[in-house]
Amino acid sequence: MIQDPADRLQDYLVFGEYGGVNPSIEDSSTFTFLSVEKMEELFEHEIEGCFLYSRHLNPMNHYLGKALAALEDTEYAQITSSGMAAIVCTIMQICSAGDEIISSRTIYGGTYALMKNFLPKFGVTTNFVNIVDLDAVKAQITPKTKIIYCESISNPLLEIADLASLRLLADEHGLQLVVDNTFSPLMITPVHHGAHIVIHSLTKYINGSSDCVAGVICAPHDFVVSLRDVNNGAAMLLGPVLDSLRSASILKNVHTLHIRMRQHSKNGMYVAKGLQELGVKVFYPGLTAHPQHNLFSGMLNPGYGYGGMITLDAGTEEKGNKLMVRMQEEKVGYHAVSLGFYKTLFSSPGHSTSSEIPLEEQESMGLSQALVRLSMGIDNDIERSFERIKSCMQEVGII
Repeated sequence: MIQDPADRLQDYLVFGEYGGVNPSIEDSSTFTFLSVEKMEELFEHEIEGCFLYSRHLNPMNHYLGKALAALEDTEYAQITSSGMAAIVCTIMQICSAGDEIISSRTIYGGTYALMKNFLPKFGVTTNFVNIVDLDAVKAQITPKTKIIYCESISNPLLEIADLASLRLLADEHGLQLVVDNTFSPLMITPVHHGAHIVIHSLTKYINGSSDCVAGVICAPHDFVVSLRDVNNGAAMLLGPVLDSLRSASILKNVHTLHIRMRQHSKNGMYVAKGLQELGVKVFYPGLTAHPQHNLFSGMLNPGYGYGGMITLDAGTEEKGNKLMVRMQEEKVGYHAVSLGFYKTLFSSPGHSTSSEIPLEEQESMGLSQALVRLSMGIDNDIERSFERIKSCMQEVGII
């Protein structure tokens, strides 16, 4: 029987220097040695419990990394200063000039811009595909391909990647399947369905309080060690270090993730069903009308639901903009980018989190300017919140 991911995290204990229930924070950039030989040895390879320099590793990032490796059931994890840093380090560690990536076309706009505009400067190109069309994925594989990249739940159309089938393609051609699981921590465990490497923006659900920016790469031990190599490691040489104080804060917050995710999902399902009953076009994997509902249901870890992310079609861009302003005025939440906060956040993805994607490409993938993305908060009275949403939609003429 596969262990509940929250139980794996629950079993991870680390004590402070004087027995504190929270680990001691080493507020230090560098660490002292009692012998020249030990320092030289640590330059050559990692030694458990020994630290050299915080760009390489520090105790707090080590503790947080072990907790998140337990969460995602991987051997090891590398903490980074942002989700984008986690993506960049992973790609640059795997790819060299002349290599290719196959990526889902519906991904976070920053990831899209990285692959479309920035990586080609270094000779790494990306072929964007409809990730739910396995034939389209297979057709793009060449001898130069090194990575299949996708989000477990795509941003912002909430499409579900068939990770098991993608893994079969990856294994057949010697590729790495890299999965961004930011939208669905605890809900699914991507390595159980085929992912080689799992990435998170810790900024979102895992931290949960919208007060920091951070990321993580959860992966096999050897891959994480390669990221830290003093001569060739992307994390070591690019230097995306997370401050120890922020690591400590995230480690505290991650232990309430199981409680928060259940409430996010409960609220997400309630609002998605309510909108559907009102006749609003809704994208939400928990609805049976969602094209990958059955696929996603078969991947879910029991008890965490279908998540708190909802995308709705307001009919027109003007109505969507008015809706967001009214919802903020009526205290539904905040008109802001990002997700995973305790209050509901809403934005127009075409003008925010997906704005890096050219308009014609947005249109080709079905990303209408009338879309509004909601990250449902952990409201105690979701019925009252939904009535406010409904009232705002009536005011602006959506229903």
